[in-house]
Amino acid sequence: MQKIKSLMARQGLKSPQESMADLSPVENLRIPSTEEMRELRQQPIDPQAEQEIIDSIEEVYFSNDSFDMVRHELEKLPPELNLQELEEYRDKLKRQQAAVSKRVADLILEKQPSYVKELERVTALQANLQLAAVICTNARRQLRVSKEEFTEASLGLLANQRRRQLLTGLLKSLRTIKTLQRTDVRLSEMLEEEDYPGAIQLCLECQKAASTFKHYSCISELNSKLQDTLEQIEEQLDVALSRTCKHFDVLHYTKVQKAYTLLGKTQTAMDQLHMHFTQAIHNTVFQVVLGYVELCAGNADTKFQKMQYKDLCTHITLDSYIPCLTDLCKALWEVMLSYHRTMQWHEEHDKQKTVPSQDDAAGESDELTVDRSYVKKKLEHGLTRIWQDVQLKVKVYILGTDMSNFKYDDFIVVLDVISRLMQVGEEFCGSKSEVLQESIKRQSVNYFKNYHRARLEELRMFLENETWELCPVKSNFNIAQLHEFRFMGQCRSPSVSPSRQAASSAGPALEELSLFQQYHQDGNPFEMHTEHKEEETEDVLASNGYESDELEKSVYQDYDSDSDVPDELKQDYVDEQTGDAPLKSVSRETIRSKKKSDYNLSKASAPILTNTTLNVIRLVGKYMQMMNILKPIAFDVIHCVSQLFDYYLYAVYTFFGRNDMYESSGLGLISSRLRTTLNRIQESLIDMDPVGENAGVHGPAEDRKEKVPSPHLSQMVILTDSGTLYGLAQRVVATESLVFLAEQFESLQSHLDTMMPAAKKPFLQQFYSQTVSTASELRKPIYWIVAAKAIDYEQMLLMMAGVKWDIKEIMSQHNVYVDVLLKEFEQFNKRLGDVSRHVRIPLPVSNVLWEHCIRLANRTLVEGYANVKKCSNEGRALMQLDFQQFLMKLEKLTDLRPIPDKEFVETYIKAYYLTENDMEQFIKNHRVRLSIYYQTGGFRIAFCLSSSLTLAALCVPVCACWTQEYSMKQLANLVNVCLGSHINKKARQKLLAAIDDIDRPKR
Repeated sequence: MQKIKSLMARQGLKSPQESMADLSPVENLRIPSTEEMRELRQQPIDPQAEQEIIDSIEEVYFSNDSFDMVRHELEKLPPELNLQELEEYRDKLKRQQAAVSKRVADLILEKQPSYVKELERVTALQANLQLAAVICTNARRQLRVSKEEFTEASLGLLANQRRRQLLTGLLKSLRTIKTLQRTDVRLSEMLEEEDYPGAIQLCLECQKAASTFKHYSCISELNSKLQDTLEQIEEQLDVALSRTCKHFDVLHYTKVQKAYTLLGKTQTAMDQLHMHFTQAIHNTVFQVVLGYVELCAGNADTKFQKMQYKDLCTHITLDSYIPCLTDLCKALWEVMLSYHRTMQWHEEHDKQKTVPSQDDAAGESDELTVDRSYVKKKLEHGLTRIWQDVQLKVKVYILGTDMSNFKYDDFIVVLDVISRLMQVGEEFCGSKSEVLQESIKRQSVNYFKNYHRARLEELRMFLENETWELCPVKSNFNIAQLHEFRFMGQCRSPSVSPSRQAASSAGPALEELSLFQQYHQDGNPFEMHTEHKEEETEDVLASNGYESDELEKSVYQDYDSDSDVPDELKQDYVDEQTGDAPLKSVSRETIRSKKKSDYNLSKASAPILTNTTLNVIRLVGKYMQMMNILKPIAFDVIHCVSQLFDYYLYAVYTFFGRNDMYESSGLGLISSRLRTTLNRIQESLIDMDPVGENAGVHGPAEDRKEKVPSPHLSQMVILTDSGTLYGLAQRVVATESLVFLAEQFESLQSHLDTMMPAAKKPFLQQFYSQTVSTASELRKPIYWIVAAKAIDYEQMLLMMAGVKWDIKEIMSQHNVYVDVLLKEFEQFNKRLGDVSRHVRIPLPVSNVLWEHCIRLANRTLVEGYANVKKCSNEGRALMQLDFQQFLMKLEKLTDLRPIPDKEFVETYIKAYYLTENDMEQFIKNHRVRLSIYYQTGGFRIAFCLSSSLTLAALCVPVCACWTQEYSMKQLANLVNVCLGSHINKKARQKLLAAIDDIDRPKR
């Protein structure tokens, strides 16, 4: 290869590549001649063979135009050349060239129509060019003629006129530019006047004018200045928008919205507005709390401004807590009111723009519709977001202070403020304020536990120092007169706060308006907490229980004037019905008639209660106020209210009704329901080991912490003096004050039921059915002790034992013991009158006292008759005479009908005349019943069981005593006394055996 190249160089020959490069482009790309084309067409056509030849061409030939094919083929030659091989390779190349040439020829023939068409277009273009050359030649010729015809002076005049016009336009442009440069002064004035729409309109017009003169170099600087001014306007506009968050002004907000509309940034303005509201809430609460913290800290060096809001709330003092909370709610109200008025502005604005004018373009209307829809959704969504931020800020403030040591009135104010705030939230966005409810519930439960514990201890102190003297209240006293219950006298929902009740009392028109309507323009719903409240006076106390001192004096004068009336007649006024109507003016005749109806004289209508009772009622009112404001803790409050009543009931029973000696009498003085109630109170509320000596026995410390020590009767109260009927006045005041308290609870039941959660209502129903309703049942055990001691029953038994009953003649005169007993009753009646001078004795009380005394007297008579060893038929008649005399005189002393246990005595006396069979049936019908007592927690509970039940069947330690309609001794004595008269010895043995069968279970 190198040898060939060197030989060609010596001969001056060029390579085929270089030779082709010297040719013209036309020669380089030679088109086959007609003869060649004919030869190519005459060659046999075998498309497959032709394609195979083309495919056999090396890829490098198709790579690019700069490919040197000659060099490529020469480099492929072997070192040793073979002529035959070279000729064969040359033939192969020729075949390949022929195939390519044929393919090119075919393509040319195929594209020939397009070629002809394009050639025609070239020919047409050539004709047009020739026409254009002719037109240009004519124009030059005419210009040459014009130049010759017009003078240079004429052309100069025209040139000057044109120059003048240009200069006039330039002057106008310069004046406009000068005006544009001075607009910044006017813009500043408009911004100071807060004319944001006018400033933006002027700035946009200046920018539009500046764009017209942008070809002047000075305009570029002016454009930059106008752009900076526009940005400054937007910044001031954002500041103006933020001011609407605290104090909404319609004109101001209208200007701001119009300005944002001119800027085309309505949606951006709404996003910024919500950001400003959020920031306003944060800044407002921080500044309010910070102000109070710094005020209370005085000269302290603590850097409060760098504290977080949560930490700042912990530095609020108890004295400043309520004023700070009130100011906090006031400030938050202003923010929410501004948001509310913002929504109202957009609603009214949208109504005005609902029907677009005919001049508005369709595109502009669509854009406005999109903006309005976005603004509406954004504002609706913002309601919940704003209120959530308010709740969280107030929650942090509420939980930042321990309220357990707050005064009750202060805590009620806090509840009232939060209740009003929750009402605002409900009207603001329909929220139930779960965050606020949970936080205030936590504080309320914590506060109420401590408060209730202190009140129970206070109640114990009151009870232990109570002398059970009558608290003189007016005859028309009602709990609604106490300011603690004033909230119940207004028509409102139980969930409405007291502040709203005060507002609703202004009239029905105000009550129908929402808070945002009432305080739309002026005022604040939280301002009433800072206003000075008028002192509420209670006119419930009376002078010594009478309406006037003169009336009281006249009453006692009239009462003393009856000293000459026989004692038996003076006792007739004991048991008749008393009137309950308030005593306003009473004549002397009316007072005299009243003496026959009760021991209460003119105090008949005044309720009996003590200072402690009044204190408990006030506590109930306070508890109900708290429950009325915060319903989530209603059950806890009602439970504590029930404990107040439980403790009062337990104290009255412990002081005046507990007496083991008389409890075991077996007369059923305490019902099973009352006994169960007393047991429940003792187990759940009373701490039986207050000193802590046996803490492990009475339960864990946590349980004992919820209990109260059992109260002790004041040493000032004497219950052993017979002259005062063993403290009857104190017993009446204590018992009847409990009954009065129960009546007040009954009147409150419907109100408590409305506030009680549905799931907890069975507790309230059980409390009323098993506790409140048992208050009147305490009369029996309490007055039983008085009745048992007031009359000397032992003396009567001794006198009956000295009477001879086996007489042979029918007597017409009763025995002396009857007169002695009646004298005891007369003395008892007189002492009742003495007690009634100081304390009114209601009819139910006098009935219970007389019933107990008569019942004990009758049972004493039966016991005395049962002690008789010998008795004749005349003796039995004398018993009947004595008893009838006793009944006749007794019926003059009391109006109690029927006489208690009258049949009990008469049946026993008449049983003397029964035959053997009738006597046996009598014993079976009046068989013994077993009363079982077991000791639990200080109480002795009695159950009456049939005689067939044995003590071995009981699972608890018991002590049993046998009581009966008639005792074993009384039945046996009846059989023994009848012996010899109409019962023989055999019948006697049979009847005694029947009695012994009844008596056998106890052995």
